[in-house]
Amino acid sequence: MEQSQNLPRHVLIIPDGNRRWVKEHGKPGSEGHLEGAKRFHEVSKAAFGMGIKHFTFWVASGKNLAERSHYEIMVLLFILRQELGKPDVLRDFLKNQTRFKVLGGWYEILHEHHFGHLRELLHLIRTLQECTESFDQHFLTLLFGYTGKGEGLKAVRITLPPVDLMIRTASCEEGPCWAHNSCGIVKILADEGRLYSPPTLWPDFTADEFRKAIEEYSKVPRRHGA
Repeated sequence: MEQSQNLPRHVLIIPDGNRRWVKEHGKPGSEGHLEGAKRFHEVSKAAFGMGIKHFTFWVASGKNLAERSHYEIMVLLFILRQELGKPDVLRDFLKNQTRFKVLGGWYEILHEHHFGHLRELLHLIRTLQECTESFDQHFLTLLFGYTGKGEGLKAVRITLPPVDLMIRTASCEEGPCWAHNSCGIVKILADEGRLYSPPTLWPDFTADEFRKAIEEYSKVPRRHGA
């Protein structure tokens, strides 16, 4: 797909359905997050390969971090350290000139609850951010402990361009749903941003499904007011 085919400049994904996927497949609770991490790598690479410049991934909201079980948060932290600490992650960022950034109050939220290994994860994130801060070919952003309000929203607006397409998996019972951002569901969406909600649970949302969503997006005429 060429850039002239109405590609979104900025795609945000909210990966819902990990826990439902675990229940449906009769697997341990950690398997949903582990499988979801695989989809993250696949889909982010597909996005950049298609020519999408900004790819943002919603890891967890502030409310998620405050309300999820201690075990689930520990699993999430372990997976983040494991995935971001792989040598090929930084190597790929440098090769593809991808700027990496994490936005949100995750450290402050979790530090209050005495989670271990937070400093190690913070150091890892800071290292990746510092090593990639001069790049401008691709932008990979994680929202972690993000609330969408107050200073968090301000930081996102300063750092990122408005979102053209938000994909929230596992949101509809029957088929994919499209909606304009007329009700302001997510404030970092552009005025003409679109919401796409497939029924697929995130661990089953493959790169091919992502490409189909982008292809459908490219077919929809953009509205620019009356």
